[in-house]
Amino acid sequence: MTVRIVDIDEVRAAEHVLREHVSPAPLIRSYALERALGLAPNRRVWLKDFGSTPSGSFKLLGALNWLANNLERIGDRPVAAHSSGNFASGIAFAGMRFAKRVIVVMPESAPQVKFQLTRSFGAEVRTYDIARDHLTGERDRLTREIAEGEGAIQASPYDDPHVIAGNGVGALEIVRDLQREGRSVSHFFCPISGGGLMAGQAIAIADGFPHARIIGVEPAGADDFRQSLAAGSRQRIERPTSICDGLLSYDVGEHNWPILSRLVNQAVAIPDNATQQAMRWVYERHGLRTEPSGAITLAALLGNQVDLTGDGDLVAVVSGRNVDEDTFRTWIAAT
Repeated sequence: MTVRIVDIDEVRAAEHVLREHVSPAPLIRSYALERALGLAPNRRVWLKDFGSTPSGSFKLLGALNWLANNLERIGDRPVAAHSSGNFASGIAFAGMRFAKRVIVVMPESAPQVKFQLTRSFGAEVRTYDIARDHLTGERDRLTREIAEGEGAIQASPYDDPHVIAGNGVGALEIVRDLQREGRSVSHFFCPISGGGLMAGQAIAIADGFPHARIIGVEPAGADDFRQSLAAGSRQRIERPTSICDGLLSYDVGEHNWPILSRLVNQAVAIPDNATQQAMRWVYERHGLRTEPSGAITLAALLGNQVDLTGDGDLVAVVSGRNVDEDTFRTWIAAT
């Protein structure tokens, strides 16, 4: 694979593509979190709520940009992708917007809401057993068979320059909103798994607020990026485990790693019970029902995982809200 490093101009170009299809996700001020953290009166906390998108997560940003930039290559062929669920609904939405057939490979244990959203946009779904995938490699095999057997063009959920650039548009929105108010940012918290979201967001945040500390947040049972930062090279976890089903990639992408290793200052690993507590906290204070992957950045803040010394504002990415109701109620009741 030839690695191409995405720059801020590509993120800005992606915004022109996305504005034809989706509106900016809201940036919400959290007065409750400002009080909980005991911040000085001049500092604010902001939540970027990607759960408000049509697919319920940030994933459609990268998917839309990828598809828009591959239309000629795709032609009349289908698009194939594997996904824990959120990229599935994102690429399905993109396929609907561009009138392309989409086939996705998802874990059979994925939340039903992710299956429902993906199918509602017209995509076909095929499933595999994620519990045995580290032994069987079934996910990649199925995706490859679709690409080869049906002539499909394969889309990566995170390891692709167009996906990275599209995901970065959300952070352009953050920069623009806060600069308009004359604010500065001292800390930026973002979930990290394959790194497609964090790579794109880090590019835009570093450009707009070059002194901001950029912090990646991942589950304790899937902390390959934290290990990678410590080792100075990409590390792989053969069997990542967490309730954060959207943060279980085996390693960060090859296109993402050069960006992440240069721009991300710190990575913190969060136990699942702390993520559950954060899900309950943001639901009770803000009425936001988040999936675990969406609440994990709040868990890092509420758990005092990072030194928050500084004069600027704090921004936390709430990456999605696609969780089944019964499961959500069980998790928040257990805290």
